[in-house]
Amino acid sequence: MSRLAGRTAIITGAASGIGRAAALLFAAEGARLVLIDLVETVEETAVAVRASGGEAVAVVGDAADEACVRYTVDQAVARFGALDVYWANAGIWPPRLPLDDQTPELWMEVLRVNLVGVFLGLKHASAVMIPRKKGSIICTASMVGLRGGRSANPPYAASKAGVINLVETSTTALFGTGVRVNAVCPGAVESGMTREAFAQARAAGIDLGATIPLGRVAQPEQMAQIGLFLASDESSHVNGAFIVGDGGETNADPRGARRDKREE
Repeated sequence: MSRLAGRTAIITGAASGIGRAAALLFAAEGARLVLIDLVETVEETAVAVRASGGEAVAVVGDAADEACVRYTVDQAVARFGALDVYWANAGIWPPRLPLDDQTPELWMEVLRVNLVGVFLGLKHASAVMIPRKKGSIICTASMVGLRGGRSANPPYAASKAGVINLVETSTTALFGTGVRVNAVCPGAVESGMTREAFAQARAAGIDLGATIPLGRVAQPEQMAQIGLFLASDESSHVNGAFIVGDGGETNADPRGARRDKREE
């Protein structure tokens, strides 16, 4: 497989979940990788890539810190000669709190990581892509950025709505440059970020797939496949778009599955 042969990609939040799955998939498709995460286990992802015959460099740092993002982009260009793909995937899932218990500090941190981090990736990745008149920037948003009412986590939903809007407005900001910007909008995905929430749901006897028309939650590898499409030439005329991977949950009646079960 060689859909990304000869290309260099940066993936943020690559220590686990969607980021790690994307790193392994992109490497299998020929990409050279610079992987960034706040935790040192990002090096384990790079080791796994290298063990499979790929090329990967790990950076331990904050993908929402401008100096770190600039350094990571510089590393990609210095080591591999160019930057073709930037996947702004890093994000955080804040605790679900009643509105009265949410603080400005909580909101600021969620927006900093989930939204400002994406902006910084756009800013610095596009700067090195524009002279080459090509490049793909991928942003991890969420289905709750489209349907906030389906989330009991207002700061998270608001941050992801901001990502979707940023993707849309970036097509104008990058008009005529050849740089494409798109979003992946996952639904419920069992990953490192959501592990605790999934564990709590299971302990409470809650089936998180019950209101999803496909009857199951997603795995990180399925979201990585969407990212691969957006990174490759197969999506060469896709720009300013968001691709939803939620098993149909966004447009489903959340009462449907429960109603059907009662009628059985």
